[in-house]
Amino acid sequence: MAKVELKQPIVDEISGYVEKAQAIVLVDYRGLTVEQDTVLRKNLREAGVVYKVYKNTMLKRAFAGTAYEELSKHLDGPTAVAIGIEDATAPARIINNFMKDAPAIEFKGGVIDGTYYDAEGCKVIANIPSRDVLISRLLGSLQSPIANFARVIKQIAEKNETAA
Repeated sequence: MAKVELKQPIVDEISGYVEKAQAIVLVDYRGLTVEQDTVLRKNLREAGVVYKVYKNTMLKRAFAGTAYEELSKHLDGPTAVAIGIEDATAPARIINNFMKDAPAIEFKGGVIDGTYYDAEGCKVIANIPSRDVLISRLLGSLQSPIANFARVIKQIAEKNETAA
């Protein structure tokens, strides 16, 4: 069996993730302990993020011809890939939070919602709250004026009752 035939299923697996991805973030994981890596993987898995280590050549082949092709320039040295399928900011956000406890891990770059970001850009994206948090903030800001209006109307009605 030729080497290409052995590698093709792995490239196909990566390509399957790439097709569904909203975001892909590459990180340099050198210096992480096994315990830290286990905690990181658990946090990412709970958020619906696929986190794996593949050979750089396999990633380059899977990224070729996609919106993630620009990430190929970061594929040197040990590289882990975090693929956000459900939430576009989840990979960057979770890894950034993890960096506070484990400074050994570093962003290499990422593509989030079709836009390329370098390491510093990934840190900026990581500070964007999740979609659920943004929606709850929006609903809270929409609900607040209505609730205040209802309180004022109630106070006016109570005041008119006592005057009568």
